[in-house]
Amino acid sequence: MSKTSQPRPVAGRYAVARRHALRAVAVFEAAKGLAALIAMVGVLNLMHRDVRQLAIELIGHFGLQPQGHYPSLLLHYAGLLPGVNLHALVMLAVAYIILRLAEAYGLWNDWSWAEWLGALSGCLYVPFEVGHLLREPSLISGAVFAANVLVVALLVSQLWLRRGR
Repeated sequence: MSKTSQPRPVAGRYAVARRHALRAVAVFEAAKGLAALIAMVGVLNLMHRDVRQLAIELIGHFGLQPQGHYPSLLLHYAGLLPGVNLHALVMLAVAYIILRLAEAYGLWNDWSWAEWLGALSGCLYVPFEVGHLLREPSLISGAVFAANVLVVALLVSQLWLRRGR
């Protein structure tokens, strides 16, 4: 067999799989950052409008009952939006967006600081996800919790492997 047609060693395949997994996490983190950016722009566009009236029109457009769970939540938060400290909201959103995009960039380039950042920030969500899962168990909250634990486990194992190198 020629050298180019030989199968890769198992460790090589494992390293390639880890690299693909890290890049998948990087894409997911970048998507979260971009989603936060879009949400921030959307909220800023709503700041000078009657948000409660827009929510009522939206509920009516879809034929929903305002007393329903999700329509009442929408109305509740629509009522809170005008009183929000816009400067603090924008600062928090910008910090979150920068954090997610920096983490995505670092993970894509296989930098250890990004693995630390991702593992630590992922661990911060776990207690909240467990609490939510215990209060309101659902397939979605279980999947979110499982995905977060999987990502944290991947990043911690990557850091552990780096330590051994």
